[in-house]
Amino acid sequence: MSEAPSRILVVDDEPSITEFVSYALKKEGYNADVVNNGEDAFALAAKNTYDLFILDIMLPGIDGYELCRRLRSKTTAPVLFLSVRDTELDKVVGLEIGGDDYLAKPFGVRELIARVRALLRRGTGGDYPGASNSVTASGITLDEDAHTASGDHGEIDLTPREFELLASLMKNAGKVVSREDLLRDAWGWEYLTETKTVDTHIKRLRDKIQSAGYDPALVETVRGYGYRFKA
Repeated sequence: MSEAPSRILVVDDEPSITEFVSYALKKEGYNADVVNNGEDAFALAAKNTYDLFILDIMLPGIDGYELCRRLRSKTTAPVLFLSVRDTELDKVVGLEIGGDDYLAKPFGVRELIARVRALLRRGTGGDYPGASNSVTASGITLDEDAHTASGDHGEIDLTPREFELLASLMKNAGKVVSREDLLRDAWGWEYLTETKTVDTHIKRLRDKIQSAGYDPALVETVRGYGYRFKA
């Protein structure tokens, strides 16, 4: 039996954008639902399971940032922001509130589909060239096929971005990983120079580790350099 196509919710108040995006997604074999405001989007997300959310920021009523915050209380599915606001600060804010990627308007269909594919791979534990399927360090096993991190205390509930950060740290257990390298590994944005977003996500990662019954000190801060996962 073939796997069901990924289901994506597109939220934008510009009909030309929703028509373009939904057409591109459906052409690639994805199921795409479309709404033009945050309230309807959140209502749909409460009733249905989506594999990815594509959100405009400047929405009527609940804007994209607030919608992302609300979605994060319900799901760990990846969030891709679309916006004409393309300053570095806009991107950093979007990532810090729980977004996984940010694409500025106008954009091309190839770039959109490439971002969607990458986020869906991350969200489902897709394979990466040259990567081992699992790694174990300090009592935690990270399984890239199952997209899980677990040990004696059970599974750690991670968003796709948190999973990528933990994967980068655990694959380099005992070594310092710079904020710049963590950005490249987890976000894939070579041009994003604002590294404070890494600190925000590391804090969340530690909180998740502690909530699951593990020692948050497993992720160490190395001042002036970056972070290290205890070997």
